[in-house]
Amino acid sequence: MSPSHPVLDLISQGEHEQLDFKFEISDAHKIARTLAAFANTRGGKLLIGVKDNGAIAGVRSDEEYYMLDAAANLYCNPSVPFHVRQWNLAGKTVVEARIPPSALKPHFAEDPVGKWAAYIRVHDRNLPANRILLKIWQLEKKNTGIFLKYTEKERALLSYLEKHPSITITRLIKLTGMHRYQAEQSLIRLISLKILEIHFTGNQVQYRLVAESENRR
Repeated sequence: MSPSHPVLDLISQGEHEQLDFKFEISDAHKIARTLAAFANTRGGKLLIGVKDNGAIAGVRSDEEYYMLDAAANLYCNPSVPFHVRQWNLAGKTVVEARIPPSALKPHFAEDPVGKWAAYIRVHDRNLPANRILLKIWQLEKKNTGIFLKYTEKERALLSYLEKHPSITITRLIKLTGMHRYQAEQSLIRLISLKILEIHFTGNQVQYRLVAESENRR
């Protein structure tokens, strides 16, 4: 087996924002979350028949494809398009599903009790999109202009971020005295204007100046 095989190259990367391993598809709802998260973020690849530690187990039957199709078309709304390729390694079949980033986001995934939620991919995890991100996606779909007249509170926010790397909405509310709805609307406008961006770290959501992240690249 050549060490330069495309699947081995992918496995060597480990799971990350654009790559996920699945030993098998036993829960179409869970796979739907991954598909929706990839589509809502930067796209990604799902390797089926690969254990979390990178060991190749291979898929057991064609049922894996049908479960994948069900996850994408029955448990995602709108449906998540994907492209499948099968690889044979030492007699074991690995299914590679490629999910492109979507222009139709947000894609929602249904859980086993019928609740729908949008997800994004952060590192190797699928996290629920917060209300601010959902509103931003809605604005992007409308493609309408955004008017922003800086208030003293928004100036205070930008001044704070010139001295600090990021801020949470809780800290913003304490800093400015805004109600939560006002704080959300300010963040939505500033993010839509590419002045701020959302940064997910663990289970915490932070907001930072776009220039700050660009300077770190």
